[in-house]
Amino acid sequence: MPAAARALAENRIQPEAVKPTGPGGRVLKEDVLRATAEAKTPVPEPPKTAPPSVAPQLGERQEELVPMSRLRRTVAERLVHIQQTAALLTTFNEVDMSAVMALRSEFGEAFLKEHNVKLGFMSFFVKAVVEGLKQVPVVNAEVRESNIVYHNYYDIGVAIGGGKGLVVPVLRNTERMSFAEIEIAIGEFAKRAKENKLKPDELQGGTFTISNGGVYGSLMSTPITNPPQSGILGMHAIQERPVARAGNVVIRPMMYLALTYDHRIVDGREAVTFLRHIKDFVESPARLLLEV
Repeated sequence: MPAAARALAENRIQPEAVKPTGPGGRVLKEDVLRATAEAKTPVPEPPKTAPPSVAPQLGERQEELVPMSRLRRTVAERLVHIQQTAALLTTFNEVDMSAVMALRSEFGEAFLKEHNVKLGFMSFFVKAVVEGLKQVPVVNAEVRESNIVYHNYYDIGVAIGGGKGLVVPVLRNTERMSFAEIEIAIGEFAKRAKENKLKPDELQGGTFTISNGGVYGSLMSTPITNPPQSGILGMHAIQERPVARAGNVVIRPMMYLALTYDHRIVDGREAVTFLRHIKDFVESPARLLLEV
């Protein structure tokens, strides 16, 4: 058709490039316009796909999803709570364990025969803590709303690794307990903790806590208080180290001690004084027997 011929010439399109739709196979102007529009429309390229990457062979990489136990969830919640609500600070000291080790070496066998339990380090520290708390009562206190509650009794929690994790059973009225009674009670707690037989009331109500990371090889740590308590003593591994004595360098079995305390009610001076009392009592264990 004439109009189609003009459109072909104007757009420089060959007739064979146009699909005719007119009668008798004729090319119409509309056919030329349609072919022109199609020629100007870019044909989208198929998306380029990156070649598949080959992961490096690193051996088996597996994950295992294990729900937290009820005990672990409770411990986690309490630890987060105390971090958010208390002003925790830690102070350190070190103690010479020579005197205690000498006592255990000299009287350990007789103690075992007499009481049917070994004389451990923990009973010395429990006794030392009680005497230290008597000297610095605020470390044995707690914050209750806007008040400070001072306890005139000494219920000492002892951290023990149990079957389901770390637990802290409480020794009640430790000021009335002997060395043998302390060792027997701790041994019984440890046995029942491994069997998951500790009672809930045995894990509540302490006024101070002792944690012995040294049994796992810990040299230094900053323990977290057990709310609502205001202090926790961290014991650590005993190592032979050179120290100065009377102007001479000697080798002594030394242990680092850490006291974490609630700075809301315990001042730095009181915390350092308490830890110094622990050091003095452990380095002179005869004072624990004489209560001086």
